[in-house]
This record gives sequence, C-alpha cells and structure tokens, in this order.
Amino acid sequence: MDLDKMDKDGLRTYVDYMLRILRLCDAFWYIFVEEEQGSETADHFNERVWHRVSSISARDIREMFKIAEKGLEGFEKALRYFPWCIIVGYEFERRPDELIISVRECPTQKARIVRNLGEYACKEMHRGEFVNFAREIDPGIVVECLHAPLDPHPPERICQWRFTMDTGAVER
Repeated sequence: MDLDKMDKDGLRTYVDYMLRILRLCDAFWYIFVEEEQGSETADHFNERVWHRVSSISARDIREMFKIAEKGLEGFEKALRYFPWCIIVGYEFERRPDELIISVRECPTQKARIVRNLGEYACKEMHRGEFVNFAREIDPGIVVECLHAPLDPHPPERICQWRFTMDTGAVER
C-alpha cells in the first residue's frame, strides 16, 4: 500500500480505520487488564498511559501542524487534531475567557453500558490527559471538570470540561 498514491476518499477510509483500531486496542487493553488484575490496576495503568500519551501528542501536534498560538486558542487548535477528539466527537463552545468541551456520547461508555459493565470512572484519567495536553500548549491553562463519570450527568451529555487561563500566571 502506498499512502502517497491514495485518493482523498481512500485516505479518509484508512484514517477512519486507524482511529477505529486505536479505539479498539485501547478498549480491549483495558478490559483484559481489568479481567485479570482488577479495576484498580487497570485504572492505574490506563491513567499512566493517557497522561503520558497526551503530552507527547500535544508536542507532536504543535510541531507537525505549526501551532504557535498559546492560551485557549492554541489549546483548542491543537486539541482538534488529537485522535480522541475525532473519535469521541468533542463539541467546542468558545466564550471570551473560557473554552467548554462537551461529549454527548462516548464510544467507551456506550460499549460498557451495552455490555452491562456500567460506566467507567474516567474523570481522573481525562483530567490528567487534559492537564498534560494543555501544559504542552500553555502552562497557564486551568482544567476544570464540570462532570464526568461517575458523576451524575444529564442524559444528553456524558461529560463536560471547562478550560480557562490562570489570571495569576506570569507573562507567557
């Protein structure tokens, strides 16, 4: 296979396939560790992996796509390239001094519910993921979870996050 010779539709199909495989690898990795070692161990390693991968991703995205902006503008621009943004379908709402990210339907949570596994307590994993991603873009970005499983949430949304700038931060 030669990616350089693929047309736009072929490349899109292949990217969609790669994102699906990434999601499945992540899901089965977690499920198998949880089955053999328990939820606490699976959560521990899942958090470690995604906290690390998010900072690497942010750095790579910033370099590959020449994102020079700092603050919420640079964060949003970079996060839109993050594979999980595409897989999950983050919804961005930009306000003057904040960015809100909402997730209506999470493939991971949907799959767990269908299999009667209950929601996965993903808040701390995502908090670290967002904090580490944001830190690579601008250390002054503040991450706040408005709600994420296992928090109660409205039926139309699984989680919501708020990003602001630390007003006490030193000039960047």
